[in-house]
Amino acid sequence: MQAYFLPNDSELPSTEVSIQASTDPVSGKEFIKVMVIGSRKGISSIIKTLHRLRFADVREWSPLIPYGASGEMMSLLRRQIILD
Repeated sequence: MQAYFLPNDSELPSTEVSIQASTDPVSGKEFIKVMVIGSRKGISSIIKTLHRLRFADVREWSPLIPYGASGEMMSLLRRQIILD
């Protein structure tokens, strides 16, 4: 899945994208969480690419958060959608 978001894989360090979902059975709404883990540069590139694709505005993402002891960072996006 990552390859679709990266402009040129050779320019950026490894970046991981994870998507999780939970559904509220009463309202029929689903809460999607998108988590990007990697270097600051890699995360910034993914967020900007998703913005250009009109997936999410840059301001909707969380600030960078340290992730583990590896020096990687993480940014989260929470999105609510209505199921058909």
